[in-house]
Amino acid sequence: MDVDMGKIAIVTGASSGMGREFVKQLDRYTRTLDEVWVIARRKERLVSLQKQITRFPLRILPLDICKEEDLVMLSKLLENEKQEVRLLVNAAGVGKAGSFGSLTRQEAENMVLLNDKALVSVTKMILPYMTKPGNIIQMASASAFFPQKEFAVYAASKSFVLSFSRALNAELKKEGITVTAICPGPVDTEFLAISNGGQAQKPLKKMVTVKPEPVVRKALQDAKAGRPVSVFGFPMQALYVLSKFIPDCLVLK
Repeated sequence: MDVDMGKIAIVTGASSGMGREFVKQLDRYTRTLDEVWVIARRKERLVSLQKQITRFPLRILPLDICKEEDLVMLSKLLENEKQEVRLLVNAAGVGKAGSFGSLTRQEAENMVLLNDKALVSVTKMILPYMTKPGNIIQMASASAFFPQKEFAVYAASKSFVLSFSRALNAELKKEGITVTAICPGPVDTEFLAISNGGQAQKPLKKMVTVKPEPVVRKALQDAKAGRPVSVFGFPMQALYVLSKFIPDCLVLK
């Protein structure tokens, strides 16, 4: 299978987890990219990723997209190079489980800042350089389907991503650009361990945890097909359907 995307791709959160997996699978499935720009704070992780990619060069951009000065640097780079962006993957994200009262203000604010504000900023910045056929992949979550106790801020931040992505997809479709929100359940990545604070997973969560490879594979297929939402696996697909019918008040109980 080839994902028909040309010119350049841009991936945020590329140093680990889902972002890193997206870059790896672009290397495996794509023939038409001239370059991939990989964005993350940890430069050494991006350098190690570069050694694993053989089909196209990586442009390493050690940027913190929560910082205005780093967003300005990215904006200037786009303006100066005027590249055609065929794929944007917003995979950067942060989560912290626990009751709202147990979180620090910084922990709560960081989830909104990275998961929502930075995602909107990067999307807005890169959109003028996107050409058709173009794809935007936004990392949401199955947590977006319902409000969640002890994951209140994270679930709300991903609900924003899902709503924003679906609306943006409707706006851009006539321009030949599709937006796909990725809504996986628990994925076995570094993110999962960090969000749990090092604590053991709850049994039900452990049962539905999946590897990142098939989630990313389906996400790329769904993006190519122009689907607005990508949900991997029967348990999460069933949950997505149920979310249309089950009142939030029952879920919260």
